[in-house]
Amino acid sequence: MGERMDSRDVATAAVRIAVTGSFEEENEVKSAMHRKGIAAAAVNFGGDFITSVNKIIERAVVAAKREGLIDADKGEECAVAGAAREAVSQIAGKAVGLSVGGKIGIARAERHVSVAVYFSIGMLNLNEVAIGLGHRVV
Repeated sequence: MGERMDSRDVATAAVRIAVTGSFEEENEVKSAMHRKGIAAAAVNFGGDFITSVNKIIERAVVAAKREGLIDADKGEECAVAGAAREAVSQIAGKAVGLSVGGKIGIARAERHVSVAVYFSIGMLNLNEVAIGLGHRVV
């Protein structure tokens, strides 16, 4: 594996995977991260912000388990859920009452787990973009 990773490396990786524009690019980024010792996963989301919050957190946990970033351990699941909740809360003021869509990026190296949520927020053609980021140590 690569050199020792810290929270900054893992947070950067989560943002990088969250902003990929295609499945092919996502796979390329995952492969590059894997060579550096960082595991990553991504999943899309969309809908009304208020009703999407729980789904975003759940999708982050499910994607992290599916891709082997975390075990089915309550502590690791809670770490991802907490980081996802933190990321979403950073965007809430802009998104309440509007439609959102985007991608969740999760990255892990050693004990560090980061979740980045890339949002497109708006209605009709009036969209804004935002990124929220959360980090936990497991």
